Amino acid sequence: MNTLLYRVAKGFLGLLQVMPLPVVARLGRFLGALTHALDARHRRAARENLALAFGEALSPAEVRRLASENFRRIGENFASAVRTLAMTDDEVRRVLTVAGAEKLAWTNRPNARSCVVAIGHFGNFELYARGNLFVPGLQYATTYRALRQPALNRLMQDIRARSGCLFFERRSDAAALREAMSRQRIMIGFLADQNAGDRGLAVPFFGRDCSTTTAPAVFALRYGCPVYTAVCYRVALGRWRIEIGDEIPTHTAGQPRPVEAITRDINAAFEVAVRRDPANWFWVHRRWKRPGRPARTTASSPEPATEEF
Repeated sequence: MNTLLYRVAKGFLGLLQVMPLPVVARLGRFLGALTHALDARHRRAARENLALAFGEALSPAEVRRLASENFRRIGENFASAVRTLAMTDDEVRRVLTVAGAEKLAWTNRPNARSCVVAIGHFGNFELYARGNLFVPGLQYATTYRALRQPALNRLMQDIRARSGCLFFERRSDAAALREAMSRQRIMIGFLADQNAGDRGLAVPFFGRDCSTTTAPAVFALRYGCPVYTAVCYRVALGRWRIEIGDEIPTHTAGQPRPVEAITRDINAAFEVAVRRDPANWFWVHRRWKRPGRPARTTASSPEPATEEF
């Protein structure tokens, strides 16, 4: 069964990878709309999350409209991600732009350090791995959580490997990631916009505490790296723009800032991005299902950077 699933999935993904990107994006939007109609559980989660975040600023009708468009965007992004993963560098440059790359100009200096980038489920987030086309000088890397189905996980990692980005599984590759950080200059991207469970830190997002991973802050302090955010915006059908935010301070008056303060700044930057284009984020995830542990992490005694690390 595992082999059969692998072959079926590989055939379907292979078909998407040879179709024109606009066709793939429209197909994804159709599948997203179909999912919205059939998947009551995630439809309800998206609507409840939108209502929690925006409160009375959105009417019930606006919440329903945004949730519907969000499902279409998710379908478009997932389908398009499969297609863009197979694109050449020149093809990617035609559909992706990066703003703020000049903020990372220091990476070309001989004594440049690694850096940490907090990323989220915005737009076609698989395109983060192709950012090296616009910011040369660093080895790109990110963490991921393996899919429960081994065949699908192997297939996705085979496709992702073409980007040249290093991928580290959150639960099993902690030692490999630490070794990589210690021996080469890396731009490490942490998905930091989902509920981090019992080990996450309770940090406000849209005015409500939610469990938030401390990975970006802890790794930055541990390895002396600067911290940035990056958000992928959909600018048109099959077109995206990644915007790199301003550096988030890790020190004040020569002293390390608390992990909580850095994490708050990351959440604040993500909130601005969500408000700018609400349909562009991953509302089907239960972001506020757990508040997280009390804020007690400090720079001098950082706790594990994620629930696995």
